[in-house]
Amino acid sequence: MDEKAVRYIRDLVSHNGEHAGAVMKRSTVVRSSESANGCVICHGSGWRRVAASVTQQVVRCECFFDLQNRALMRAASVPARYADCEFQNYKVENSPGLEFAKLTLKKWASEYPMNRMGLLLVGRSGAGKTHLAVAALKEVIKKGVHALFCDYRDLLKQIQNSYNPSVQATELEVLRPVFDAEVLVLDDLGAVKPSEWVWDTVSILLNTRYNSNLSTIITTNFVDGPAAAVEGAARAGREETLGDRIGERMRSRLFEMCALVPVRGEDYRRNFRLTGTHP
Repeated sequence: MDEKAVRYIRDLVSHNGEHAGAVMKRSTVVRSSESANGCVICHGSGWRRVAASVTQQVVRCECFFDLQNRALMRAASVPARYADCEFQNYKVENSPGLEFAKLTLKKWASEYPMNRMGLLLVGRSGAGKTHLAVAALKEVIKKGVHALFCDYRDLLKQIQNSYNPSVQATELEVLRPVFDAEVLVLDDLGAVKPSEWVWDTVSILLNTRYNSNLSTIITTNFVDGPAAAVEGAARAGREETLGDRIGERMRSRLFEMCALVPVRGEDYRRNFRLTGTHP
């Protein structure tokens, strides 16, 4: 792109309504080296001319958003096993419960960021909760949103490791990406045996995101219910609830942050082993 065209760019409005000059200065998601991608439309500049405009106007080239989407997906740290999870390959198998959950997640993703309410996906293991959560995360990433996938157990292990003097990362450095992500998928909440330290950690994480008005999609295998009022044999004989695993105070906070989404259906992992397909 010639020098004259570059001067025009600095005075025009970008794709998302911001001044183009400000976007060019601030854009770190797509590096200039990545932009030199041999695109036949923009020739690596990341901008294309508006052909029908009276004056020489430009908008972001499609290749720019493709590169941005790929960079944001890398930053989201979605595990390889969930890399192909999309709404279109989530099979509901004539299950009203799974169909409802899928439609709820799709609607939420389409409305974001107008709807910033978080989501709490509750259902037994194998119902496809993580699949739906990742599918929603991918959809908001397409809108240029910084998102992050975080496994609950792995996060707690990383925090514990940060207490080791030989480890360079501090607790705050481990938690900072979780605090800052505009959309966070927190997978398998409650999977770690509860303790005062676990409850305190969950409290810090959820409260920080709640106070920052950030959206969190949470999955859990534990049925929603209050913590047991008694200990001993009476508690041992009942199914553990979400309240048992994260504490009643944090369960209450969850319902201020998130809408409950039951995910009820056949175990798709078992279905995958039998048929080779999964939702």
